[in-house]
Amino acid sequence: MYGPFAVGIAGAGVGRQHARAFQTLPEQYRVAAICDPNVGRAQAMAAECDGAQVFTDFDALCAQPDLDIIDICTPSYLHVAQTRQALAAGKHVIVEKPVASSLRDVDALIALEAGSGRRMMPIFQYRFGHGVQQLRHLIAAGVTGPAYVTTVEVAWRRGSAYYADPWRGVWATELGGTLATHAIHMLDALCHVLGPVANVFARTATRVNPIETEDCAVVSLEMRDGSLVSLISTTGSAVELTRFRFCFRNLVAESNLQPYEAGSDPWSFVGATPQDTERIAEALSTWQPRAEEFERQFADFYATLTRGEPLPVTLADTRRATELLTAIYASARSHASVSLPLGEDSPLYAGWLP
Repeated sequence: MYGPFAVGIAGAGVGRQHARAFQTLPEQYRVAAICDPNVGRAQAMAAECDGAQVFTDFDALCAQPDLDIIDICTPSYLHVAQTRQALAAGKHVIVEKPVASSLRDVDALIALEAGSGRRMMPIFQYRFGHGVQQLRHLIAAGVTGPAYVTTVEVAWRRGSAYYADPWRGVWATELGGTLATHAIHMLDALCHVLGPVANVFARTATRVNPIETEDCAVVSLEMRDGSLVSLISTTGSAVELTRFRFCFRNLVAESNLQPYEAGSDPWSFVGATPQDTERIAEALSTWQPRAEEFERQFADFYATLTRGEPLPVTLADTRRATELLTAIYASARSHASVSLPLGEDSPLYAGWLP
């Protein structure tokens, strides 16, 4: 019987959301340490975590012998180096997106994890929303038929307050704009449902804020199954929403419009015929809901560490998302379509940073 794993969270921004999810699983995890260079912010978060230890230095966090897991929620440019350091310290690692800005770095992390004796789990919590899980259940049950066309909208709003953190909006530190930081969640959920991408054509622009990275994007995808996808992403929407709409032969699946919970309930599943509607209802009657988003991902990670079950999100999943982002940036810069998969001979294999 395993007691709760001791977790050290690096980063008191999105790390707060992680901490709340860990605290819903007290038999599995204990938030034992908070690390943030802003000591006041670290102390405030620690006070919410039953007096967790406070650190301002990542080296000191990794050196703690009683920590089992390092959860990396720091600025994007630190993720690769801190993951390497935490694995070298003998810790399991959870790391926020984007994990890296190059396929080369992801491939190196795959090799490093394989030889470390520890497990590394990237964060892609949207795929664990009930709506996404119900759609995957319908596909597995053979209810949907083939996919035809899908639309994905990521219409969020970010202004000067968001970019007051000096690492945001800069290629070298945020590693990308609305695609790499926001739409990456939806790209993962999309591929989690439909599978791999075969071809990309993209346009990006910076029109909303005085930043280096893109804040508007339109992406056209051809999936390997032959279906087509249109994705838009912007940080300039006065009304924030996120929407998935999947058109299959036998049904249309549409998400709610909540900007940060579009993968979750409620989703609508409308059959093409009354018979299809009956099949949808019958299939969904056998679907068993579980916790969603971070809580579900962390619960499944516990099963990986204790029972050897497959990782809920793997570095292979991160590689797929990184490969897709690489192709999108390559297309936007070359004004040409880009075919996947990408290998070491890709011009941007070593990174998409300008």
